[in-house]
Amino acid sequence: MLTRAGVMAVGAVVVAMTLGCSPKPAATQAAVKDKFYAVTPDALTVKGGLMSGALTEMKVSERIEDGSGRIDQPARLTGKLVLTNVSKDQSVRLLGGKLLYIDMQGKPIPLEDKRTEPTLKLSSSYGNQERLDPGQDASQSVEADFPAEALKMKRLKEIRLELLYSPSAYKQETMNFGVSIGGQ
Repeated sequence: MLTRAGVMAVGAVVVAMTLGCSPKPAATQAAVKDKFYAVTPDALTVKGGLMSGALTEMKVSERIEDGSGRIDQPARLTGKLVLTNVSKDQSVRLLGGKLLYIDMQGKPIPLEDKRTEPTLKLSSSYGNQERLDPGQDASQSVEADFPAEALKMKRLKEIRLELLYSPSAYKQETMNFGVSIGGQ
């Protein structure tokens, strides 16, 4: 039989277990929303030397915490790059590329600390360098860090793609064999 002190002790243990030992509710995480910035125009085609390039489906997005405005994921540029060898007699070996964001004064806009410079690896599978013969093209997705400074109105003038490629001679020759069909 329990005494009055025993009942009070059991009651205190139950109250302590209920209040002190129960897991605290998880902190509610703020909702994160994707914010998209229009790139105008969203598709460009340019020609230079042996190559022509088209950068299409361009958009810039970042993830922002709802309410606080804290940036959860910094801005990134995405798009699709298609490179075409427009030469009639030279192959090119694509080695790499770099994206530069140029301001209204013609100077590169730097990325913030601890962000990766936007480079492109233009190689096919297994680490082989991509070779483009005359008339051939290669395409790939582009996803690169985008500077926060470039998101401000009237700040970004152009996006520059610097390609690194090595041209090589491509010869197409014709051989004629003089023949005749035996006859009378």
